[in-house]
Amino acid sequence: MRSFIDINSDMGEGFGAYTIADDKNLLKVVSSANIACGFHAGDPRIMASTVEKAIENGVGIGAHPSFPDLNGFGRRDMDLTPWEVTTDVLYQLGALSAFVRSSNYRLQHISPHGRLGNLSVNNRNYAEAIAEAVMLFDPSLIVMTEPGQLATVAQENGLKIAIQMFADRSYKEDGTLVSRIEPNAVIYDQDEVVARCVRMAVEGKVQTITGKDIEVNGHTLCVHGDTEGSVLLAKKVKQALLEEGIEVKKLEDWL
Repeated sequence: MRSFIDINSDMGEGFGAYTIADDKNLLKVVSSANIACGFHAGDPRIMASTVEKAIENGVGIGAHPSFPDLNGFGRRDMDLTPWEVTTDVLYQLGALSAFVRSSNYRLQHISPHGRLGNLSVNNRNYAEAIAEAVMLFDPSLIVMTEPGQLATVAQENGLKIAIQMFADRSYKEDGTLVSRIEPNAVIYDQDEVVARCVRMAVEGKVQTITGKDIEVNGHTLCVHGDTEGSVLLAKKVKQALLEEGIEVKKLEDWL
């Protein structure tokens, strides 16, 4: 059983006057935040405010870059060249970093969002493009991803990785997530989610959508902020982990 684990959530995913999650209260519970950088959500005011609140709570700050797909929330396929992906990710790292550095803080990690993140797990070209952006920008950044191509490429290039496990998403037998367009992709029963999180952290196992157990070996648990009741869920998950003797700490403090 592990001694430490990180709890992360996607943050800053509103735009203008619109918000979709209770980031203010989530930031009092999680240990790391993946902050949207303007391509799928977020704007300068939201980025500045989210960074400020994250710092107030001692939360590790990560960039959450995506395809340039504001209308589709970064969840649509885009046929981009590796150079386009590298430069798009660099652009977003730079944007968020401006707000972080102006507050005398530093970026902890990068966590690719949506379809870009999905493709980077299975497509080596996208994985290499993202890793190149990280190496050009700051090789000390932790790459938060699922098992797959991005994790492999990052390690090949000497980058730190944090394997992400998902609190409220269903898994397939190959260890990937069930697509959100399919039934039962998101688990809404909070007691079930909490039990799954504890089992992933303590036993390194999770039950798939077909009922089969598979192994998971991650460093960080993602609780999605846009899931109904996410703040209460994050609190329950954190408390259950603490009761198992697992301390919740941001990645850079122990990884």
